[in-house]
Amino acid sequence: MPLNIPILLTWLRIILIPLLIAIYYVPEAWVQGIGRDRAATLIFIVAAITDWLDGYLARRWQQTSAFGAFLDPVADKLMVAAALIVLVQLGRLDAVLAMIIIGREITISALREWMARIGAHKSVAVSMIGKIKTSAQMIAIPMLLYYAPLRGVDVFQWGVWLIYVAAVLTLWSMGYYMRRAWPYLIEVDRKRGS
Repeated sequence: MPLNIPILLTWLRIILIPLLIAIYYVPEAWVQGIGRDRAATLIFIVAAITDWLDGYLARRWQQTSAFGAFLDPVADKLMVAAALIVLVQLGRLDAVLAMIIIGREITISALREWMARIGAHKSVAVSMIGKIKTSAQMIAIPMLLYYAPLRGVDVFQWGVWLIYVAAVLTLWSMGYYMRRAWPYLIEVDRKRGS
């Protein structure tokens, strides 16, 4: 396993996941002053920044690796899934929306793995719609975690609207990737039937 700063940042993101969850289970006195919601928001924002930074540094310093390419999306999906489950538990997010987003991530991850196995991984490479969906999620989740108004702005309501946008983009991008993969699925079934 290569060890460099981009991979360490990815590991940091994974380590922050249980910390994000634990914030809501530790005694209130432990987060007094900043509060649970603000602490969770800060943790998620730091994790989201590491998501951007590890990829940027890996490309800039030419420290990309197969292990990093595997670990980075796993860390991203775990981080988003954990935050969504916490939000459902807090009653700030409908479970159906969380299942749409988490279900899509599992489906597309499995599709990408299968497409890589048949040598067609480029046909389901990350698209612009996927990047927009991820951006909407990464902005919405801290807003939903923060919950309170901020300088007169109803941050939570903005987060609700953005998570709905993210859910729609989630379904749209899943349809896009499935359409790209469909000819390969048909071809593999045809060859097996021959």
